Amino acid sequence: MRDAGGYKGRQAGSTGPLRGRLWGAAVAGEEEKQSYEYGSTRYLLLCGLGGMLSCGLTHTAIVPLDLVKCCMQADPGKYKGILSGFSATVREDGLRGLARGWAPTLLGYSLQGLFKFGLYEVFKIRYSELLGPEGAYEWRTSLYLAASASAEFFADVALAPMEAVKVRMQTQPGFARMLRAAAPRMFAEEGLWAFYKGVAPLWLRQIPYTMMKFACFERTVEALYKYVVPKPQCQCTKAEQLAVTFVAGYIAGIFCAVGSHPADSVVSVLNKEKGSTAFEVLRRLGFKGVWKGLFARIDEGAGGWFWDFISIIMIGTLTALQWFIYDSVKVYFKLPRPPAAQAPPTQKQQE
Repeated sequence: MRDAGGYKGRQAGSTGPLRGRLWGAAVAGEEEKQSYEYGSTRYLLLCGLGGMLSCGLTHTAIVPLDLVKCCMQADPGKYKGILSGFSATVREDGLRGLARGWAPTLLGYSLQGLFKFGLYEVFKIRYSELLGPEGAYEWRTSLYLAASASAEFFADVALAPMEAVKVRMQTQPGFARMLRAAAPRMFAEEGLWAFYKGVAPLWLRQIPYTMMKFACFERTVEALYKYVVPKPQCQCTKAEQLAVTFVAGYIAGIFCAVGSHPADSVVSVLNKEKGSTAFEVLRRLGFKGVWKGLFARIDEGAGGWFWDFISIIMIGTLTALQWFIYDSVKVYFKLPRPPAAQAPPTQKQQE
């Protein structure tokens, strides 16, 4: 179901050579025949499909909130809070206006998810092979960080064009209402650079976010099975393992949101304005400005702490749903489900 730190190779009952075995053994008593070899091309492509669904669907579902957040970052004078932002949007464009930018969001984040999750599995296997079983276990957190950063680098290149179109549609009134009108206009006015000028801030925003998202998730799963779940992972049902996935994803989401927000603010302003650079926008926003919109408050007064809490809950839920959908795809296609990270036999003997 998942690879929480486990580059364990294929499960018992599978056939063919082992691949990517770094530490630990296959799940004891695992009798379900796996459909694909761990680390095979088909396995990795299906992981990419899981990433497409997890990122594309969840980000599209929160387009209204994302629209208001982008507007708060790009025009804080007009959009002072989340409720006033929703009110202004509905007043100007009706309820339909809350869905503005859904098409580039769905397309862009589906592509990002394909590369983010698919390449994470690729880099995780390749880096672990370089380290060997003992090294991969001992340096597993660094391995998670390196694999996720490498994957996100390419994922953001895939995301950047649609992210630029989305932000332009959401933050520049009257620019375009539909993807098929916005993209050609941007290309005609600014050329290909219009779609990629925000890729550097995207890297600044997404790479730290993804590193925290994957590393925290992997280590949280390991800790949950070790200290919280009252029975070994191999004895847990699929539903119970998916529940662990959801909880670990929730915790990871809470921790990884804050670090990526300043660059997110820069991207929103950068994609709205022509000819601006990331450093110019950063200087203009200042320290306080880059944190605008992190906690979508009702207003700048009483009750703000409540909306801070609601914002954290939303971010945690979004990340948890992404991991849940991703793992559910693995379950559906009967992909290999390595156990949480375990010390290799040689290291256990030394200890």
